[in-house]
Amino acid sequence: TRVAERFDTLGVGFLRALKSIVDAANKAHVPVTLCGELAGRPLEAMALIGLGYRDLSMSPASLGPVKAMLRTLDVGRLSARLLPRLEPGHDDSNIREVLKRYAAETDVAL
Repeated sequence: TRVAERFDTLGVGFLRALKSIVDAANKAHVPVTLCGELAGRPLEAMALIGLGYRDLSMSPASLGPVKAMLRTLDVGRLSARLLPRLEPGHDDSNIREVLKRYAAETDVAL
């Protein structure tokens, strides 16, 4: 089995690590950019924005779908829904479903 098939890019542990990176960069007043396939998928890009990332780099083919998502996203509401679920002791481990539900409830274009 390939590792990529077993790894959820929206897993709580991975998102906590990404959050700690953006928090450390902000504290040090250092810009941080995330680039790659993760940033180019609307659901994953939505999670990154909710974590505090503001600079995403992606392939040209991904720009349209991610831009459409961003135009319909209320970042404050998303962060308020996402960040508490990353706190230690929170039992909601299926962040992917949380994000899909949020998008459906708030008409975010995915």
